[in-house]
Amino acid sequence: MTPTLTISRLTKRFQAVEALKKVSLTLQPGKRAALLGHNGAGKSTMMKIILGLIPFDSGEVSVCGEAPGSAAARMQVAYLPENVAFHPALTGEEQIRHYLSLRGENPRIAPELLARVGLAHAARRRIGTYSKGMRQRVGLAQTLIGRPRLLVLDEPTSGLDPVSRRDFYDLLDGLSADGTAILLSSHVLTEVEARTDSILILSGGQLVAEGTLADLRARAALPIMLLVRPAAAHAAPLAAAFPEAVVGADGLLRISCAQAEKLPLLARITARGADVADFDVIPPSLEDIYSHFSRRDGQ
Repeated sequence: MTPTLTISRLTKRFQAVEALKKVSLTLQPGKRAALLGHNGAGKSTMMKIILGLIPFDSGEVSVCGEAPGSAAARMQVAYLPENVAFHPALTGEEQIRHYLSLRGENPRIAPELLARVGLAHAARRRIGTYSKGMRQRVGLAQTLIGRPRLLVLDEPTSGLDPVSRRDFYDLLDGLSADGTAILLSSHVLTEVEARTDSILILSGGQLVAEGTLADLRARAALPIMLLVRPAAAHAAPLAAAFPEAVVGADGLLRISCAQAEKLPLLARITARGADVADFDVIPPSLEDIYSHFSRRDGQ
């Protein structure tokens, strides 16, 4: 299968600052990748290069098999910035009809696109009356024009309420199932943790980690937390059996262990039988993993 996006040894310098340092990655059709990094890590620079907005110094970039910024690439790529701007005097439907006309598409499908992003009820209201979240959804409707093969999304859920964020990711799931590749930059790690196929972590212009969440957990080898709830009147003997545990004010025993120690520890817990009412295994979160790889690069 030909990758939708291929980047090989990409380097970009702004005078004395090397914004990207030999970055390489691929994004296959239908896959969703989360691009993570602190401010100044190189995320925006990479997105601008993919979109053909700025040149790069060395390396290779292929967008849907074409040069970034070429007419052929632009016809297959859609972009949603963090802060969208539309004419406040136009209605949502008028704005989308305008963009459809620019792309040579049928303007009559504007209501359908707005309905897909939850704006059917406000399609004929002026955009100047929209909330930030509603304007963001107009931007998302715009990205759906022409069935793009690659979506580049920069903080796309900015301004959306929790329900709208859930609906947004449901929409991305559908686009992904249809073969659209998605590159999504976000600081809301809890959102992307469960709704992307791979994680890309940029730090200081370098791609310091790439893979599935399970892959990165294995590489980071961060400790696992086990929360053990004692059965009624069994707190004391259970705490005595696990002297390494920290007993919280809620009565739960918190035991941290390395990945290799998890199964033996679980065996010890289950062996306590009636002393244990319940337990949970808490793996390292994406935030923990992100912090680990970013700090490793000295950031």
